[in-house]
Amino acid sequence: MSPPHVLVLTRDHDPHADHVRHLLAARGARTTVFDNGDYLTRAHVELAYTARGLARRLLHTESGTLDLDSLTALWWRRPRPAEAHPAITDPSVAAYAAKEGANLITDLWEHLPCRTVPGRESVFRRAAHKPSQLILAAELGFEIPETLIATRADALWDFHNRHDGHIITKPMGTPWVENLAGGHAVVRKCDFVSARDLAYAEALRFCPVIAQRYVPKRLELRVTVVGTRVFAAEIHSQDSNRARVDWRRYDLGMTPHGVHELPDEVARRCLVMTDRLGLAYGAFDLVLTPDGRYVFLEINPNGQWLWIEELTGLPISEAVCDLLLEGV
Repeated sequence: MSPPHVLVLTRDHDPHADHVRHLLAARGARTTVFDNGDYLTRAHVELAYTARGLARRLLHTESGTLDLDSLTALWWRRPRPAEAHPAITDPSVAAYAAKEGANLITDLWEHLPCRTVPGRESVFRRAAHKPSQLILAAELGFEIPETLIATRADALWDFHNRHDGHIITKPMGTPWVENLAGGHAVVRKCDFVSARDLAYAEALRFCPVIAQRYVPKRLELRVTVVGTRVFAAEIHSQDSNRARVDWRRYDLGMTPHGVHELPDEVARRCLVMTDRLGLAYGAFDLVLTPDGRYVFLEINPNGQWLWIEELTGLPISEAVCDLLLEGV
């Protein structure tokens, strides 16, 4: 019997993928890494159909040929988008080729007859939409922050006034802007709305943001669901001035982490929400308020966990291995 074979879709320098691949190898599993960005430049896909349907799916890389129907699992981590071959010098033609390549490579991973983690791309991309997450979370019994999503300045001004200025904004989806003038990039975090922000509120008409009433915090929680297992970690973000509003302004030396005993009902909601979204994996961000309420902020269908594991000892990576090898 052939050993399990997991295809990992990711780019170079992915510590999460490297760590899990090491654990999979210790269990006797084979892994192959592929980056979608290499399709059209360093790899080839071959799909063949007979009159009765699909005959073969092959991926040709510099390392050899992979029969995609032989895979036992596909793990979508963080691959780059398909890129045009550098021999194409016309920008319009290059953009067209890259788009056509992306169409094929994206659809290819949708239909492989194996386990897919965190889920098919079409599923986890849809699951990442924050407005829909808030609706589902409230439906399942989570408390959510009072929220405004709009492109009208007067709507933001009214929301700000109704909450006495205690509101934050955060990105709708992508938290960064790349390739600005001079090669700079800007990363958007969760931030309080300042008087200067309100003065420029008319700019909302160009791009929506999410505004929410600020939720007071005793702790912030990172709850990682892997299959049917729930790993809850508490982040003492209020111990750090830098991380108080958004723990992603990492200040690990001043921000203790620990294992959190999540109430059964909250854990159940996380499991149900992950299942309803069609995901096998999900990283929840919750707030525990000073008066003991658990408030849902969002779920990242492909969120990071390695730093949580290193700081708390929660065996999340082993659980990811279990998930990728389940049923093999």
